[in-house]
Amino acid sequence: MTTDAAAPRGGRFPVALTIATTVALAILIGLGVWQVERLAWKQSLLARVAALQSAAPRPVGPVLADMAKGGDADFTRVTLDCPGLAKAPFLELYAVRDGEPGVRLVSACKVDAAGYRAVLVDRGFVAQSISARPPVDAADTTPFSLTGVFRKPDKPSFVTPPNDVAGNHWYWRDHAAMAKALRTSAPAPQVLMAETPTNPDWKALVPAPVPADIPNRHLEYALTWFGLAAALAGVYAALLWRKWKG
Repeated sequence: MTTDAAAPRGGRFPVALTIATTVALAILIGLGVWQVERLAWKQSLLARVAALQSAAPRPVGPVLADMAKGGDADFTRVTLDCPGLAKAPFLELYAVRDGEPGVRLVSACKVDAAGYRAVLVDRGFVAQSISARPPVDAADTTPFSLTGVFRKPDKPSFVTPPNDVAGNHWYWRDHAAMAKALRTSAPAPQVLMAETPTNPDWKALVPAPVPADIPNRHLEYALTWFGLAAALAGVYAALLWRKWKG
């Protein structure tokens, strides 16, 4: 006959609670590790941006050749001859800068290098409160030398609206569609963010090639996830202890 003193304290082992806690811990720790990996990526990115601030611009031809071979040209500063850019036709890409909505003007610059026939140039930002636009003359060939920074275009998310090609309202950089709308083809896969003002006499168009302040809070996020995992483990241990004590 089994006595009460010989019975395990607290009854059966909480299998369901243990499984749920293990799954939750795996998720929290996984999120923490992911943020640590993102921290390393962001630190590398910030180092490249810092180096960019003092880097001399390179001729665009060799950079396009490297790009065609799969090289990483992101944040590479180049110079490019782009006749008539100040009056070139442009597309309007929705953007927000320093909390203010507006559009970025995107034009095509003809090139003939590494199999590319055009480079899409982001000429800068115009605030939504300004309805005027630079003059357009597709036949203009006034010499113009541009300095800019190549950037990889962002991919659309599930909340990004579709581009309105007919209405010239763009919400993400669809290179092929943008090149077609600008009556060119074979564009380079990265966009050139202008540092040089393309319309110096029209101050409303502000070149904005690289964010002035790129946040880096991944260490904070990682510590938060790891802290939550530790707290969950502590709560689970406390529950087991109370159950064992009866």
